[in-house]
Amino acid sequence: MGLFSFIKDAGANIFGIGKSSAEEAAEKAADAAAAKLAAENAAAAKLKETVTDLSLQVSNLNIVVKDDLATVTGAAYDQATKEKVVLVVGNSAGIATVDDQMTVENPEPEAQFHTVVSGDTLGKIAKKFYGNAMKYPEIFEANKPMLKDPDKIYPGQVLRIPTLG
Repeated sequence: MGLFSFIKDAGANIFGIGKSSAEEAAEKAADAAAAKLAAENAAAAKLKETVTDLSLQVSNLNIVVKDDLATVTGAAYDQATKEKVVLVVGNSAGIATVDDQMTVENPEPEAQFHTVVSGDTLGKIAKKFYGNAMKYPEIFEANKPMLKDPDKIYPGQVLRIPTLG
């Protein structure tokens, strides 16, 4: 008799035995989507845990991560807390955009934001925004508890620059 050649997936299509390559591809896509969703849910839970661990007062805090977008909802105690939550979430690996949907219980003026570049120090940033490098403690305090040391800032990090009162 000899050796006969067949189309590998034809039997699955004709007799319903096994899976076609299209079915296998669909299963792999579904598995990948489920894995991505699980990773996004885990990232959101970790971000929420971090905000809670930093004792930032937000009632009904919810964070949803979709790709590199994080959506944050809840009621922040004040504007500073709201801005700190946005910074905690936005300065996290994998997050490129934060959709801030939070409300504020005790409104106050919004702060400005500054993205740290190579060579920046809190003193240089204070000089730029306040005209006085010695006002750097204001920026440091405005970014606690995310900043633990005024000398430990990094390029790409976004900082709150509060209005001086």
